[in-house]
Amino acid sequence: MAKWGEGDPRWIVEERADAKNVNNWHWTEKNATPWSKERIKTLLKDLEIETDEGKVKVTDVSNIDGEAYANNRKAKLIFFYEWVIRLEWKGTVTESDKVWKGKIEIPNLSEEHDADEVDVLVTADKSSDESHKLKEIVRTVGRKLIREKLAQYIKELRQEFSQGMILPSKGSPNPQRSANAENKEAFNAGVNNSAGSAKNDKNKSNTTEKVGCPISTKNLTMKEEFLTTAEDLYAALTEQEKLEAFTRSSVKVDASRGGTFVLFNGNVTGKFQELVSKHANKFDLPKALLSSIYLELGHHSTATITLEQQDDRTQLTLTQTGIPEEDFERTKQGWKQYYWENMKQTFWWGMKYF
Repeated sequence: MAKWGEGDPRWIVEERADAKNVNNWHWTEKNATPWSKERIKTLLKDLEIETDEGKVKVTDVSNIDGEAYANNRKAKLIFFYEWVIRLEWKGTVTESDKVWKGKIEIPNLSEEHDADEVDVLVTADKSSDESHKLKEIVRTVGRKLIREKLAQYIKELRQEFSQGMILPSKGSPNPQRSANAENKEAFNAGVNNSAGSAKNDKNKSNTTEKVGCPISTKNLTMKEEFLTTAEDLYAALTEQEKLEAFTRSSVKVDASRGGTFVLFNGNVTGKFQELVSKHANKFDLPKALLSSIYLELGHHSTATITLEQQDDRTQLTLTQTGIPEEDFERTKQGWKQYYWENMKQTFWWGMKYF
Protein backbone atom coordinates (compact mmCIF):
# COMPACT_ATOMS: atom_id res chain seq x y z
CA MET A 1 0.00 0.00 0.00
CA ALA A 2 1.25 3.49 -0.84
CA LYS A 3 2.40 5.46 2.18
CA TRP A 4 1.61 9.11 2.57
CA GLY A 5 4.61 11.43 2.93
CA GLU A 6 7.27 8.85 2.01
CA GLY A 7 7.57 9.76 -1.64
CA ASP A 8 5.85 6.62 -2.87
CA PRO A 9 5.13 7.28 -6.58
CA ARG A 10 1.89 5.32 -6.34
CA TRP A 11 0.34 8.06 -4.24
CA ILE A 12 -0.73 9.91 -7.35
CA VAL A 13 -3.64 11.81 -5.75
CA GLU A 14 -0.99 13.99 -4.16
CA GLU A 15 -0.45 15.43 -7.63
CA ARG A 16 -3.93 17.00 -7.61
CA ALA A 17 -4.91 19.99 -5.55
CA ASP A 18 -8.35 18.48 -5.09
CA ALA A 19 -7.40 14.76 -5.24
CA LYS A 20 -9.61 14.16 -8.29
CA ASN A 21 -8.87 13.14 -11.89
CA VAL A 22 -5.09 13.11 -11.68
CA ASN A 23 -3.52 15.31 -14.39
CA ASN A 24 -6.97 15.50 -16.03
CA TRP A 25 -6.13 12.03 -17.36
CA HIS A 26 -9.55 10.41 -17.12
CA TRP A 27 -12.33 10.99 -19.64
CA THR A 28 -15.01 13.17 -18.08
CA GLU A 29 -18.26 13.99 -19.82
CA LYS A 30 -21.16 16.40 -19.39
CA ASN A 31 -24.51 15.84 -21.06
CA ALA A 32 -25.42 19.09 -22.81
CA THR A 33 -28.50 17.70 -24.58
CA PRO A 34 -31.34 19.07 -22.37
CA TRP A 35 -29.69 22.50 -22.11
CA SER A 36 -29.09 22.58 -25.87
CA LYS A 37 -32.70 21.80 -26.75
CA GLU A 38 -33.98 24.61 -24.56
CA ARG A 39 -31.37 27.08 -25.81
CA ILE A 40 -31.93 26.32 -29.49
CA LYS A 41 -35.67 26.69 -29.02
CA THR A 42 -35.27 30.02 -27.22
CA LEU A 43 -32.90 31.40 -29.87
CA LEU A 44 -35.02 30.45 -32.89
CA LYS A 45 -38.64 30.74 -31.80
CA ASP A 46 -40.29 34.10 -32.61
CA LEU A 47 -37.39 35.06 -34.88
CA GLU A 48 -38.61 37.78 -37.25
CA ILE A 49 -37.41 38.27 -40.82
CA GLU A 50 -38.53 41.46 -42.54
CA THR A 51 -37.80 43.17 -45.88
CA ASP A 52 -39.62 45.71 -48.04
CA GLU A 53 -41.41 42.83 -49.75
CA GLY A 54 -42.83 41.14 -46.70
CA LYS A 55 -42.50 39.86 -43.15
CA VAL A 56 -41.96 36.31 -41.84
CA LYS A 57 -41.94 35.00 -38.28
CA VAL A 58 -40.77 31.65 -36.88
CA THR A 59 -43.86 30.51 -34.97
CA ASP A 60 -42.65 27.20 -33.59
CA VAL A 61 -39.63 24.93 -33.17
CA SER A 62 -41.55 21.77 -34.02
CA ASN A 63 -38.75 19.25 -33.67
CA ILE A 64 -35.18 19.05 -32.30
CA ASP A 65 -33.54 15.66 -32.78
CA GLY A 66 -29.98 14.92 -31.65
CA GLU A 67 -27.58 15.17 -28.75
CA ALA A 68 -24.71 17.26 -27.37
CA TYR A 69 -21.84 16.38 -25.01
CA ALA A 70 -18.82 18.17 -23.59
CA ASN A 71 -15.77 16.00 -22.88
CA ASN A 72 -12.41 16.47 -21.20
CA ARG A 73 -9.64 14.03 -22.08
CA LYS A 74 -6.14 14.77 -20.81
CA ALA A 75 -6.97 18.48 -20.38
CA LYS A 76 -8.33 18.77 -23.93
CA LEU A 77 -11.94 19.90 -24.33
CA ILE A 78 -13.93 18.15 -27.04
CA PHE A 79 -17.52 19.00 -27.93
CA PHE A 80 -19.82 16.60 -29.77
CA TYR A 81 -23.16 17.86 -31.02
CA GLU A 82 -25.43 16.76 -33.85
CA TRP A 83 -28.86 18.23 -34.47
CA VAL A 84 -31.71 18.08 -36.95
CA ILE A 85 -34.03 21.03 -36.37
CA ARG A 86 -37.46 21.76 -37.89
CA LEU A 87 -39.19 25.13 -37.66
CA GLU A 88 -42.62 26.45 -38.62
CA TRP A 89 -43.04 29.90 -40.18
CA LYS A 90 -45.85 32.17 -41.25
CA GLY A 91 -45.79 35.50 -43.04
CA THR A 92 -47.46 38.10 -45.18
CA VAL A 93 -46.29 40.03 -48.20
CA THR A 94 -46.41 43.81 -48.16
CA GLU A 95 -49.88 45.30 -48.79
CA SER A 96 -51.66 41.96 -48.31
CA ASP A 97 -53.41 40.40 -45.32
CA LYS A 98 -53.19 36.83 -46.64
CA VAL A 99 -51.17 34.65 -44.24
CA TRP A 100 -48.93 31.99 -45.73
CA LYS A 101 -47.20 29.18 -43.84
CA GLY A 102 -44.22 26.94 -44.38
CA LYS A 103 -41.37 24.98 -42.83
CA ILE A 104 -37.63 25.34 -42.31
CA GLU A 105 -35.31 22.36 -41.83
CA ILE A 106 -31.71 22.43 -40.54
CA PRO A 107 -30.41 18.88 -41.20
CA ASN A 108 -26.73 19.11 -40.34
CA LEU A 109 -25.88 21.22 -37.31
CA SER A 110 -22.76 19.47 -35.91
CA GLU A 111 -19.18 20.09 -34.81
CA GLU A 112 -18.05 19.08 -38.30
CA HIS A 113 -19.45 22.28 -39.82
CA ASP A 114 -19.07 25.97 -39.10
CA ALA A 115 -22.36 27.76 -38.50
CA ASP A 116 -22.14 29.55 -41.86
CA GLU A 117 -21.93 26.16 -43.62
CA VAL A 118 -25.12 24.75 -42.10
CA ASP A 119 -27.90 23.99 -44.61
CA VAL A 120 -31.16 25.89 -44.15
CA LEU A 121 -33.93 24.33 -46.28
CA VAL A 122 -37.14 26.30 -46.78
CA THR A 123 -40.53 25.14 -48.07
CA ALA A 124 -44.02 26.66 -48.30
CA ASP A 125 -47.16 24.70 -47.44
CA LYS A 126 -48.99 26.04 -50.52
CA SER A 127 -47.68 27.25 -53.85
CA SER A 128 -48.43 30.78 -55.07
CA ASP A 129 -46.60 33.92 -56.13
CA GLU A 130 -46.95 35.35 -52.63
CA SER A 131 -45.78 32.22 -50.79
CA HIS A 132 -42.83 31.95 -53.19
CA LYS A 133 -41.87 35.53 -52.40
CA LEU A 134 -41.97 34.82 -48.65
CA LYS A 135 -39.98 31.63 -49.11
CA GLU A 136 -37.26 33.62 -50.91
CA ILE A 137 -37.17 36.13 -48.04
CA VAL A 138 -36.43 33.27 -45.64
CA ARG A 139 -33.87 31.70 -48.00
CA THR A 140 -31.92 34.94 -48.47
CA VAL A 141 -32.28 37.16 -45.41
CA GLY A 142 -33.60 34.56 -42.98
CA ARG A 143 -30.85 32.01 -43.63
CA LYS A 144 -28.23 34.51 -42.47
CA LEU A 145 -30.17 35.33 -39.30
CA ILE A 146 -30.73 31.65 -38.49
CA ARG A 147 -27.05 30.85 -38.96
CA GLU A 148 -26.16 33.74 -36.64
CA LYS A 149 -28.43 32.27 -33.96
CA LEU A 150 -26.84 28.84 -34.40
CA ALA A 151 -23.38 30.37 -34.09
CA GLN A 152 -24.54 31.97 -30.84
CA TYR A 153 -25.71 28.56 -29.59
CA ILE A 154 -22.32 26.99 -30.39
CA LYS A 155 -20.47 29.79 -28.60
CA GLU A 156 -22.69 29.57 -25.52
CA LEU A 157 -22.45 25.76 -25.47
CA ARG A 158 -18.67 25.96 -25.22
CA GLN A 159 -18.77 28.72 -22.63
CA GLU A 160 -21.40 27.02 -20.47
CA PHE A 161 -19.95 23.50 -20.50
CA SER A 162 -16.24 24.32 -20.39
CA GLN A 163 -16.66 25.52 -16.80
CA GLY A 164 -15.12 23.08 -14.33
CA MET A 165 -14.16 20.53 -16.99
CA ILE A 166 -10.39 21.04 -16.60
CA LEU A 167 -9.33 20.66 -12.98
CA PRO A 168 -6.50 22.61 -11.30
CA SER A 169 -2.98 21.22 -11.07
CA LYS A 170 -0.83 20.70 -8.00
CA GLY A 171 0.85 23.86 -6.73
CA SER A 172 -1.71 26.26 -8.18
CA PRO A 173 -1.89 29.30 -5.84
CA ASN A 174 -5.61 29.54 -6.54
CA PRO A 175 -7.04 26.21 -7.78
CA GLN A 176 -10.36 27.61 -8.96
CA ARG A 177 -8.69 30.49 -10.76
CA SER A 178 -6.23 28.07 -12.38
CA ALA A 179 -9.04 25.81 -13.58
CA ASN A 180 -11.00 28.73 -14.99
CA ALA A 181 -7.90 30.04 -16.76
CA GLU A 182 -7.27 26.66 -18.39
CA ASN A 183 -10.90 26.36 -19.42
CA LYS A 184 -10.81 29.85 -20.92
CA GLU A 185 -7.58 29.09 -22.78
CA ALA A 186 -9.06 25.92 -24.26
CA PHE A 187 -12.26 27.75 -25.22
CA ASN A 188 -10.41 30.66 -26.83
CA ALA A 189 -8.31 28.20 -28.80
CA GLY A 190 -11.50 27.06 -30.51
CA VAL A 191 -11.64 23.70 -28.69
CA ASN A 192 -12.34 21.30 -31.58
CA ASN A 193 -13.34 23.84 -34.24
CA SER A 194 -12.90 23.08 -37.93
CA ALA A 195 -9.30 22.97 -39.08
CA GLY A 196 -10.00 25.53 -41.78
CA SER A 197 -10.21 28.48 -39.40
CA ALA A 198 -7.27 30.85 -39.61
CA LYS A 199 -7.66 31.69 -35.94
CA ASN A 200 -7.44 28.02 -35.04
CA ASP A 201 -4.35 27.60 -37.22
CA LYS A 202 -2.68 30.42 -35.34
CA ASN A 203 -3.59 28.90 -31.98
CA LYS A 204 -2.40 25.46 -33.09
CA SER A 205 0.89 27.00 -34.16
CA ASN A 206 1.34 28.60 -30.76
CA THR A 207 0.49 25.33 -29.04
CA THR A 208 3.06 23.47 -31.10
CA GLU A 209 5.74 25.96 -30.18
CA LYS A 210 4.99 25.48 -26.48
CA VAL A 211 4.98 21.70 -26.71
CA GLY A 212 8.48 21.92 -28.08
CA CYS A 213 10.41 18.79 -28.98
CA PRO A 214 9.92 16.27 -31.82
CA ILE A 215 8.55 12.83 -30.90
CA SER A 216 10.48 9.65 -31.71
CA THR A 217 8.08 7.19 -33.37
CA LYS A 218 7.91 3.57 -34.52
CA ASN A 219 5.73 1.59 -36.93
CA LEU A 220 3.76 -1.52 -36.04
CA THR A 221 2.69 -4.46 -38.24
CA MET A 222 0.47 -7.27 -36.95
CA LYS A 223 -1.27 -10.22 -38.59
CA GLU A 224 -4.19 -12.10 -37.06
CA GLU A 225 -6.58 -14.80 -38.27
CA PHE A 226 -10.31 -14.92 -37.50
CA LEU A 227 -12.66 -17.83 -38.19
CA THR A 228 -15.26 -15.69 -39.95
CA THR A 229 -15.86 -13.93 -43.25
CA ALA A 230 -14.23 -10.65 -44.23
CA GLU A 231 -17.71 -9.15 -44.46
CA ASP A 232 -18.53 -9.97 -40.82
CA LEU A 233 -15.13 -8.84 -39.60
CA TYR A 234 -15.47 -5.54 -41.46
CA ALA A 235 -18.88 -5.02 -39.83
CA ALA A 236 -17.38 -5.64 -36.38
CA LEU A 237 -14.86 -2.86 -37.00
CA THR A 238 -17.35 -0.28 -38.29
CA GLU A 239 -20.82 -0.88 -36.81
CA GLN A 240 -21.74 0.62 -33.44
CA GLU A 241 -23.64 -2.39 -32.05
CA LYS A 242 -20.80 -4.81 -32.80
CA LEU A 243 -18.11 -2.40 -31.61
CA GLU A 244 -19.92 -1.95 -28.30
CA ALA A 245 -20.26 -5.72 -27.98
CA PHE A 246 -16.56 -6.56 -28.09
CA THR A 247 -15.19 -3.35 -26.53
CA ARG A 248 -17.74 -3.62 -23.71
CA SER A 249 -18.02 0.17 -23.65
CA SER A 250 -19.97 3.05 -25.17
CA VAL A 251 -19.13 3.85 -28.77
CA LYS A 252 -19.86 6.66 -31.21
CA VAL A 253 -19.06 5.89 -34.82
CA ASP A 254 -19.77 7.44 -38.22
CA ALA A 255 -18.44 4.84 -40.66
CA SER A 256 -18.05 7.13 -43.65
CA ARG A 257 -15.16 8.91 -45.26
CA GLY A 258 -14.17 11.72 -42.91
CA GLY A 259 -16.48 10.37 -40.19
CA THR A 260 -15.31 10.28 -36.58
CA PHE A 261 -15.22 7.50 -34.02
CA VAL A 262 -15.02 7.44 -30.22
CA LEU A 263 -14.20 4.07 -28.62
CA PHE A 264 -13.66 2.75 -25.09
CA ASN A 265 -15.65 5.57 -23.47
CA GLY A 266 -13.50 8.19 -25.18
CA ASN A 267 -10.05 6.73 -24.60
CA VAL A 268 -9.61 6.20 -28.35
CA THR A 269 -10.79 8.86 -30.81
CA GLY A 270 -10.10 9.43 -34.46
CA LYS A 271 -11.35 9.86 -37.99
CA PHE A 272 -11.92 7.49 -40.90
CA GLN A 273 -9.80 8.68 -43.80
CA GLU A 274 -11.00 5.96 -46.16
CA LEU A 275 -13.38 2.99 -46.07
CA VAL A 276 -13.39 0.32 -48.78
CA SER A 277 -15.97 -2.43 -48.29
CA LYS A 278 -16.40 -3.84 -51.79
CA HIS A 279 -14.56 -4.02 -55.11
CA ALA A 280 -16.13 -3.72 -58.54
CA ASN A 281 -18.06 -6.77 -59.72
CA LYS A 282 -16.79 -8.97 -56.89
CA PHE A 283 -18.07 -9.51 -53.38
CA ASP A 284 -15.42 -11.42 -51.47
CA LEU A 285 -12.24 -9.46 -52.16
CA PRO A 286 -10.05 -7.83 -49.47
CA LYS A 287 -11.52 -4.95 -47.55
CA ALA A 288 -9.56 -2.09 -46.03
CA LEU A 289 -10.11 0.38 -43.21
CA LEU A 290 -7.89 3.45 -42.90
CA SER A 291 -8.18 5.60 -39.80
CA SER A 292 -6.31 8.37 -38.06
CA ILE A 293 -6.01 7.78 -34.32
CA TYR A 294 -5.56 10.94 -32.29
CA LEU A 295 -3.01 10.66 -29.50
CA GLU A 296 -2.11 13.13 -26.78
CA LEU A 297 -0.31 16.44 -27.48
CA GLY A 298 -1.99 16.66 -30.89
CA HIS A 299 0.04 13.76 -32.29
CA HIS A 300 -1.66 11.63 -34.95
CA SER A 301 -1.04 7.97 -35.66
CA THR A 302 -2.47 6.31 -38.77
CA ALA A 303 -3.69 2.72 -38.72
CA THR A 304 -4.48 0.71 -41.85
CA ILE A 305 -6.43 -2.54 -41.46
CA THR A 306 -6.69 -4.86 -44.47
CA LEU A 307 -8.93 -7.94 -44.50
CA GLU A 308 -8.22 -10.85 -46.85
CA GLN A 309 -10.85 -13.55 -47.28
CA GLN A 310 -9.42 -17.09 -47.30
CA ASP A 311 -11.16 -20.49 -47.49
CA ASP A 312 -12.64 -20.72 -43.99
CA ARG A 313 -11.14 -17.68 -42.31
CA THR A 314 -10.07 -14.07 -42.77
CA GLN A 315 -6.54 -12.76 -42.35
CA LEU A 316 -6.33 -9.28 -40.83
CA THR A 317 -3.22 -7.19 -41.37
CA LEU A 318 -2.70 -4.08 -39.27
CA THR A 319 -0.12 -1.45 -40.13
CA GLN A 320 0.12 1.51 -37.77
CA THR A 321 2.57 4.35 -38.34
CA GLY A 322 3.70 7.20 -36.14
CA ILE A 323 3.41 5.51 -32.74
CA PRO A 324 5.40 7.34 -30.06
CA GLU A 325 8.32 5.08 -29.16
CA GLU A 326 7.49 5.07 -25.45
CA ASP A 327 3.93 3.89 -26.26
CA PHE A 328 4.90 1.17 -28.75
CA GLU A 329 4.65 -1.92 -26.53
CA ARG A 330 1.52 -0.64 -24.79
CA THR A 331 -0.10 0.00 -28.17
CA LYS A 332 0.85 -3.46 -29.46
CA GLN A 333 -0.57 -5.17 -26.38
CA GLY A 334 -3.67 -2.99 -26.56
CA TRP A 335 -4.52 -4.18 -30.08
CA LYS A 336 -3.97 -7.80 -29.07
CA GLN A 337 -5.88 -7.71 -25.79
CA TYR A 338 -8.69 -5.24 -26.38
CA TYR A 339 -9.36 -5.86 -30.06
CA TRP A 340 -8.25 -9.25 -31.42
CA GLU A 341 -8.78 -11.36 -28.27
CA ASN A 342 -12.01 -9.60 -27.31
CA MET A 343 -13.42 -10.06 -30.82
CA LYS A 344 -12.60 -13.78 -30.84
CA GLN A 345 -14.16 -14.31 -27.43
CA THR A 346 -17.26 -12.23 -28.11
CA PHE A 347 -18.11 -13.58 -31.58
CA TRP A 348 -16.54 -17.08 -31.25
CA TRP A 349 -14.09 -16.40 -34.06
CA GLY A 350 -11.03 -17.88 -32.38
CA MET A 351 -11.84 -21.58 -32.33
CA LYS A 352 -13.42 -24.17 -34.58
CA TYR A 353 -15.65 -27.06 -33.59
CA PHE A 354 -15.95 -30.25 -35.68
